[in-house]
Amino acid sequence: MSGLRVGLLGCGGIGARHAGAVAELSNDMELVACCGRDAERTRAFAEGRTAAAYTDLDAMLRQERLDLVIATLPPYNRGGEIERVARAGVHLLVEKPIALDQQAADAMVADVSATGVVAAIGFMYRFGDAVRRWKAADTGQVGLYAGAYHCNALHADWWREEARSGGQILEQVIHQVDLIRHLMGEPDSVYARRTNFAHHDTPGYDVEDISAIIFGWDDGRIATLNASNIAVPSVWHKEWALFAERMTGRFTSWNDAVLTRTVGEVAAEEIAGPTDPFVAQLADVHRAIRTGSAPYVPLAEGAASLKLALAARQSADDRREIRLKP
Repeated sequence: MSGLRVGLLGCGGIGARHAGAVAELSNDMELVACCGRDAERTRAFAEGRTAAAYTDLDAMLRQERLDLVIATLPPYNRGGEIERVARAGVHLLVEKPIALDQQAADAMVADVSATGVVAAIGFMYRFGDAVRRWKAADTGQVGLYAGAYHCNALHADWWREEARSGGQILEQVIHQVDLIRHLMGEPDSVYARRTNFAHHDTPGYDVEDISAIIFGWDDGRIATLNASNIAVPSVWHKEWALFAERMTGRFTSWNDAVLTRTVGEVAAEEIAGPTDPFVAQLADVHRAIRTGSAPYVPLAEGAASLKLALAARQSADDRREIRLKP
């Protein structure tokens, strides 16, 4: 079998990022088809990448003999498309969040798993050079995670409506929620606050623009996250710090960090990696398809991280701590 035939479902900004990743892996795969709701926009997107344009997913699946579909539909625009791709025997890379409620997320995972296709979720932070270096290091148990995500943009109209996007916690902060699970395991409780501080007079903007989350473990470990959409315009500021038994890590991106050993001879290692995590996660999906093995971040991780993000949002709305385990 030659290179993978790839279809793109959703032709917006994040779709363009994934299309670029496919182009970087041209020895292993080729973007042959794009599917979107708007015929003109989809045609323009596809023509610029020498791919066929569709507005009908089933037609694309019938006619293109696809091996892999990258699904970048906004969460409110999903109505069984991902399950249909899987039932057609086509492998999947799905953008987060996989759903806006837990029932839909769990049902998607169960339906897709039953088909046996390779299915991955797009938590690309896990593929960063600094993140993977920390994961491989002898850090000991992480006692404290302190993370932040700050930006200042109106984003798309659907992003500004909680009913369609789920809000900043589900759309952006969820990446670090996933990192907490990846690096510390499953927490026992969550307490959060959120509010629309600066955009309550902006028409159509009803999601939070500031928030804070505390995840707790019964053994005393803690993870904190704070986020806003009222910071420096046109800057997406992401950082986190990890304090473990034998190492401290200060991250300014998935590729960049200073890791300092704190037991024995104190020594710092500076990481400044070149990896494009979108390319790395797609290469991992290619590996999984070729070898018949699991992807590094399977679709079920999307449902598990969504569960924590939804619980944080519920805690903020109820103004109470929520137990995450029975």
